[in-house]
Amino acid sequence: MTAPQPGDAAPDFTLDGDTGPIGLADFKGRKLVLYFYPKDDTPGCTTEGKDFSAQREAFAAADTDIVGVSRDSVAAHAKFRAKHGLTVGLGADAGTVTEAYGVWVEKSMYGKKYMGIERATFLIDRDGRIARVWNKVKVAGHAAEVLAAATALG
Repeated sequence: MTAPQPGDAAPDFTLDGDTGPIGLADFKGRKLVLYFYPKDDTPGCTTEGKDFSAQREAFAAADTDIVGVSRDSVAAHAKFRAKHGLTVGLGADAGTVTEAYGVWVEKSMYGKKYMGIERATFLIDRDGRIARVWNKVKVAGHAAEVLAAATALG
């Protein structure tokens, strides 16, 4: 499935979160950063979670919530959050959300092909529309770039 583009309605979702259910409807009237990452407790994913957590108050001041999504279990998310002091929401996807957002893709490592999550971020506006998309995210400086976009969105 292809990823939604700016201007498109954000695909609806409901995820099991480590602090309870998380759904698109929970953020109606607020902005949402929905970021997809490959795996809990790996170096890049940990850095990304910490970076978004460190900026959480600034995102809140911009009326923006943050949810990270991977295919890890709720229990793995809880352990990941506790180990690294993460303060962002974490959603466990059984497959439907990563597919709806077009981030479940064929990847390659050491010549082996496999399916996995492409690191991507979607900024969703107050009306539930995609405002901005970042594909193939490089972690360094990403949270600050997303914060700037969320703040500029007003």
